[in-house]
Amino acid sequence: MTMDVIIYHNPDCGTSRNTLAMIRNAGIEPAVVEYLVSPPSRAQLETMIADAGLTVRQAIREKGTPFAELGLDDPDLTDDQLLDAMLRHPILINRPFVVTPLGTRLSRPSELVLEILPDTHKGSFSKEDGEQVLDAEGKRVV
Repeated sequence: MTMDVIIYHNPDCGTSRNTLAMIRNAGIEPAVVEYLVSPPSRAQLETMIADAGLTVRQAIREKGTPFAELGLDDPDLTDDQLLDAMLRHPILINRPFVVTPLGTRLSRPSELVLEILPDTHKGSFSKEDGEQVLDAEGKRVV
């Protein structure tokens, strides 16, 4: 299927790998941006966060990052200050963000990506840990 899809991906992250695999299971080969190597611009990051319906604070990753040592838990920090930190330290950008013509999502958990993909899945899909997400007909398992 032809659909412009971008995933801001970290190949070391299981959630990101599962999200990428679900996109491919829908028959779509996305543009994969390894955001730790090629971070988004400030404008792109602001747009992704807004389009996903998140606050800047909700888009920050705390675990496995310099979040605490940078004092980013300070409630007085502005969105601009938080964005500056995310751009200086891309590991602070939560992942994976996925952008499609149907919307933008921070795909945590990974199956949130299904909300912005067409219903073109090729059969069943299970995450790396074995959790089944789609059945044999490509329908979401609830």
